Amino acid sequence: MAKRKIELTEKKILDMEKEGRGQGTGEEYKPWINIQDVPSSGISTRGKGWKTNRIHQFLSKLERNYFYVLEWNDAVMDIREQYPLIRDDTWIIANEKGIKHPTDPKSQVPIVMTTDFLITIKDSTGTKHVARTIKPSSELENERTIEKFEIERSYWENRGIDWGIITEKEIPKDMVENVEWLHPSYFEIEDLPASTLNTFAKQMKSFIKKYNISIIEMVTEFDNTFQLENGMGLEILKHLIARKEVPADITKKIYTHLWVEDVIKRDSI
Repeated sequence: MAKRKIELTEKKILDMEKEGRGQGTGEEYKPWINIQDVPSSGISTRGKGWKTNRIHQFLSKLERNYFYVLEWNDAVMDIREQYPLIRDDTWIIANEKGIKHPTDPKSQVPIVMTTDFLITIKDSTGTKHVARTIKPSSELENERTIEKFEIERSYWENRGIDWGIITEKEIPKDMVENVEWLHPSYFEIEDLPASTLNTFAKQMKSFIKKYNISIIEMVTEFDNTFQLENGMGLEILKHLIARKEVPADITKKIYTHLWVEDVIKRDSI
């Protein structure tokens, strides 16, 4: 659990509940913990989440990296970070298992435990939720960490929700770097109206089919052909890849010096 900047009191918990923390779905969801609440190297996403249309906040880079994996997964419908667990329930679980419930180090008030991600997934059988906790593999041998995990695991098991731990070993580095690179280009391109973007998107697909040269050469030719600002062609291409209108192998690091056919599945356009 993250260390807090301010002392936690029962009044503070009530105030957080009144603010709507941990409530809502999609664009309306508010994380229980914000990066301003803790003295960590917390980070937020650049731009709105693809699934939720809101800015996401994470308490570590590892959490942010896993978020990018979820963004790319078509089965994921909603992502709720720093999701609060019902305190009365975690307190009962801790007592039953003889585990000390996490408390605020200053006030000793039992904290509201959180799960890093509650994910909504849609598949052929319908919609379901899964809970995931993110931790560096180096911390999995810590006895106190394991105790907290046991409370969390039991909490979700009691609700019939699959819970699991994700470490850096389960997060594909190249995919994360690619999605991070593509992420700001998903929704819109500054100074380019939607109708104009749609026209250029069709032209870009034609260029992809026509030119088997390096990506940077192709987008430069695109800029020159349509008298666009330098870099606009690349932004349009990134937008199309992010939207999956141009299929690309996202599992391998995308470099602009690579040939078009080494990155993009041209036959699928």
